[in-house]
Amino acid sequence: MRKPRGTGAETTVTVLAHELSEALEQQTATSEVLKVVSQSGAELAPVLDKLVATAARICLADSGFIFRLQDGLCRMVASFGVPQEYKDFQVRNPIVPDRGTLAGRTVLTRNTVHIEDASADSEYTRIEAIRLGHQRTMLGVPLVGESALIGVLTLARSWVEPFTDKQIALVQNFASQAVIAIENARLLRELRERTTELTESLEQQTATSEVLQVISSSPGELEPVFQAMLANATRLCDASYGAMWLSEGDLFRNAAFYGPLPAAYMEQWQSATVSVTAPLGRVAQSRKPLQIADLRQDQTYLDSHPLTVNAVDVAGIHTLAIVPMLKGDEFVGVIAIYRKEVRPFTDKQIELVQNFANQTVIAIEKARLLEELRQSLQQQTATSEVLRVISSSPGELEPVFEIMLQKAVRLCDAKFGILYLSEGNGFRTVAMHNVPPSLVQLRQNKLIHFPVDASVTRAAVTKQPCHQIDARTERSYIEGSDSQFVAAVNLGGMRTVVSVPMLKDDKIIGVITIYRQEVRPFTDRQIELVTTFADQVAIALENARLLSELRQRTTDLSKALDQQTATSEVLQSISSSPGELEPVFQAILAHATRLSATLAVNRH
Repeated sequence: MRKPRGTGAETTVTVLAHELSEALEQQTATSEVLKVVSQSGAELAPVLDKLVATAARICLADSGFIFRLQDGLCRMVASFGVPQEYKDFQVRNPIVPDRGTLAGRTVLTRNTVHIEDASADSEYTRIEAIRLGHQRTMLGVPLVGESALIGVLTLARSWVEPFTDKQIALVQNFASQAVIAIENARLLRELRERTTELTESLEQQTATSEVLQVISSSPGELEPVFQAMLANATRLCDASYGAMWLSEGDLFRNAAFYGPLPAAYMEQWQSATVSVTAPLGRVAQSRKPLQIADLRQDQTYLDSHPLTVNAVDVAGIHTLAIVPMLKGDEFVGVIAIYRKEVRPFTDKQIELVQNFANQTVIAIEKARLLEELRQSLQQQTATSEVLRVISSSPGELEPVFEIMLQKAVRLCDAKFGILYLSEGNGFRTVAMHNVPPSLVQLRQNKLIHFPVDASVTRAAVTKQPCHQIDARTERSYIEGSDSQFVAAVNLGGMRTVVSVPMLKDDKIIGVITIYRQEVRPFTDRQIELVTTFADQVAIALENARLLSELRQRTTDLSKALDQQTATSEVLQSISSSPGELEPVFQAILAHATRLSATLAVNRH
């Protein structure tokens, strides 16, 4: 600063008054800056703008910058008194630490740098500072926080006049305040982020706990789990909708929706198939999460794929994230969350949905195991009942057929069942359960010759279970070459069919068939159960045959014994009455009459 001129006591008083005024101004400025620092919180920009403006004013500079050292470059974060053109230049051209710039030289030396005249400095190369910023005398002070260099505070004058030691010390003080402001902002920002993280973590843990509680309180019931999971995922991720799709072969089946989705959108999803190019299909192939920031830019929308167009135009979906549900390497399905605005989900939100997906897979697996256990117990009980009927009705096949068909139809979730016995080159119906009246007329008390593509024929020929997914796709139906087969489909509603052969010594003795009136394949466990019943019926048939043979053998032996006894008695009468014929004739007639009566009774 320029010192006031004068002599003697006058000069001394003037100097002291000037120094006092400067000290008061500096203290006031420092107080203002500290007040801004204390009140700013994590909002750093106004603090740094105020700080560089105050430093420039107090130190008689007409421009200044504050740079932050980020990614090895000095980037402008605050400015004062700089022409807009030069300010824009600084934004576009962050400074590389070298001796060609004031900030770069300050970073290299980690000390205060004072350039008396930039235009006369042979090392200074940033001519835009002189040409656009009108900067001549420059001062750069490093911002050092906890032994790490975090930035630079610079002041400049548009004229050549070196800064005084007092001014340099004052700028160094402002630099320290800038470091405090930056550190406070960083700490407050980290604290807020940590608080937000803790809040989010608590919400996520609460949501996870709620889902786990639903899983434990609804063993084997998946719908409450799906709804609780989707509700929490949608809420915590600030989404508009949520949905879950389960994989079924090459198709996806909607398992749950959450949110006010338009009915037209839901109806189309529930009746449509998904191609591998659609978002769900891509996740099924990659087994990785997928996010589409704007569905309108997706190729499926540009190609007018009906599902994607429906999602955008009807449901108003723009941003979506899809995560896979995996059981080991097995693809189970996906969970999707949707936003009606273009606003991508964060990595943490996608990670949260992935966590819910993992929990859902556990719930599905738990339900599957419980269902298998329930089915196993039902099958064991049913098998025990069939065996009990077999043992309590020796030789009586009708009760065995009835209980077996009833159990097979119920446990396999079929509509009706028929038991056929082999007879010559055809089959005769010997038992039916819940068969539609129209089909009863076609099957009852008739020798049936099934077409070669009927499930009964295939089971008999291959001696293996035959699973017919849709009877309408068989040639006999399409061509109408077998009227009974066509009638069974059209009148009896026969669609999905399983036929299991009954074998004795590898010879076909009959077939058990169960039917569904919709296209819905039977599971391997269900086919295995019908095979077990077929084996039991084969045993019952063999037992009945053996029992019949035993009864016939017993009758034959009894007859032979009676004949031998009668013959013995007649011979004894002859030997005991030599020459007397009457006793012999009486004995022969008596035994003949008794044996004839016995034969008559046995015949009836």
